[in-house]
Amino acid sequence: MAVAVGQPAPDFNAIDQNGEPVSLSQFQGKKVVLYFYPKDSTPGCTAQACNLRDHHSQLLEAGYVVLGVSTDSPKRHQNFINKNELPFTLIADEDKKVHELYDTWQLKKFMGREYMGTVRTTFIIDEAGNIAEIINKVKTKDHSAQILGD
Repeated sequence: MAVAVGQPAPDFNAIDQNGEPVSLSQFQGKKVVLYFYPKDSTPGCTAQACNLRDHHSQLLEAGYVVLGVSTDSPKRHQNFINKNELPFTLIADEDKKVHELYDTWQLKKFMGREYMGTVRTTFIIDEAGNIAEIINKVKTKDHSAQILGD
């Protein structure tokens, strides 16, 4: 099922970088930036995470909670957070259940090769838990501006 603007955002239960449970419903009443990215410590994903880090105070002021999702393990997430001083939660979706809910695990092509992977996508979820915006063409070096509408 494809997720669309105006629909309720699918709730999920997963674990974060510390192995602690995290669900979308625990952020009810807050605006959530739920961003899916392919892999910790790769150039594009690091640029995106650091851009969100550098503008985290503006995102907080605008009322957003930032949650990153990839298929990396909690340990890899912890290393990525420590290395880049990331101030937000990263969700370890090793079984791809959250990816499947948001339809971000898809067939991709690279240099003539087909494989399954994460489609870099950001979902902006409003205080009522509905999808307010979907950003498909993510600018990794300028992502917070896309979210804040600068």
